[in-house]
Amino acid sequence: MATTRAEAVAEVLWELKRAGKFGTYSEIATRAGFSAGANGRTMVTCIKHVRKDWPHLQWWRAVSDSKLVDKGGEQAREIESAEYELTTVDGNDEKLGFADAEVFMSWTTAET
Repeated sequence: MATTRAEAVAEVLWELKRAGKFGTYSEIATRAGFSAGANGRTMVTCIKHVRKDWPHLQWWRAVSDSKLVDKGGEQAREIESAEYELTTVDGNDEKLGFADAEVFMSWTTAET
């Protein structure tokens, strides 16, 4: 059973999907009305609920605040299969970053 927070995150993920954008854990949590928690732990829990209860939502649009994903991980595969470009990060063999910073939603810009 989904939590109220997970439901709010699901709404934000739907918004991101429609816009073709990504959001960081902190930005998504703030938009949903709560704190992402230490190291995004609250968001990670919410994403687990979203994946279970709303499998059609693109959970992978929520990324850590560093805007990096694990190289070879499920999230990186999903992002690349949706035809977004990930690039290697200097000095980091385990993480990938986004080639285009414009793929991240800016709600303050979008609402003004």
